[in-house]
Amino acid sequence: MRDTYHEQLDDILAELERMTRTVSTAVRRSTSALLEADIRKAEEVIAADIQLDAAGEGVEEKVFELMARQSPVANELRMLVAALRMVADLERMGDLAAHVSKIARMRYPAPAIPAELHDVIESMGSVAGKMVDAAGDVIATRDVDAAGRLEASDDEMDKLRSNQFRLMMDEHWPHGVEVAVDMALLSRYYERISDHAVAMARRVVYLVTGELPVAIGGTAAGSGAGASTPNPNGN
Repeated sequence: MRDTYHEQLDDILAELERMTRTVSTAVRRSTSALLEADIRKAEEVIAADIQLDAAGEGVEEKVFELMARQSPVANELRMLVAALRMVADLERMGDLAAHVSKIARMRYPAPAIPAELHDVIESMGSVAGKMVDAAGDVIATRDVDAAGRLEASDDEMDKLRSNQFRLMMDEHWPHGVEVAVDMALLSRYYERISDHAVAMARRVVYLVTGELPVAIGGTAAGSGAGASTPNPNGN
């Protein structure tokens, strides 16, 4: 019976890893939809978010069932609590990828992003996708060192966002208010995806060590900015 219990725990982590791959695909496809004005890809990402939410509900049900039936202790309880929080992170990342696609859909058939701004959005999408993949790898390996290395990628995202704002604040910005608003929202969405990836990695550190790692800004995972939950507008 105990062997079956631990297999169920492993299954939960495996499902979380699969969800990260789904989110990574959504991030990349939404970026592609945005840059290519591809309405089909945008609609696919938006529709897939419903499936991701269903997968998250399935994980939550398994966690609550194990809590009710097995009376988990110590690292088992840490794992189940961390799993619930990671489900929330993954669902929010899926929502944010869908928000990117909704901007592509809203501006279709015109491109949402002017050609000269493609590079910064492509870079943000690439960094965000890689960070989600890295979070999945951390879940699979429970590698505390790899979890720490995600912070460097988060710094890269922050730099990209700062560069984007410098472009928008330039007195010679030629694209008007509508594009500026879209760009501000998009950078926020990608930044929040990256923050949630870092939060997931920190939860794995908690799972392995039993200690909440200190987040940027001096707060522990689960209470800092990197672990907060954005609303549908990306806040």
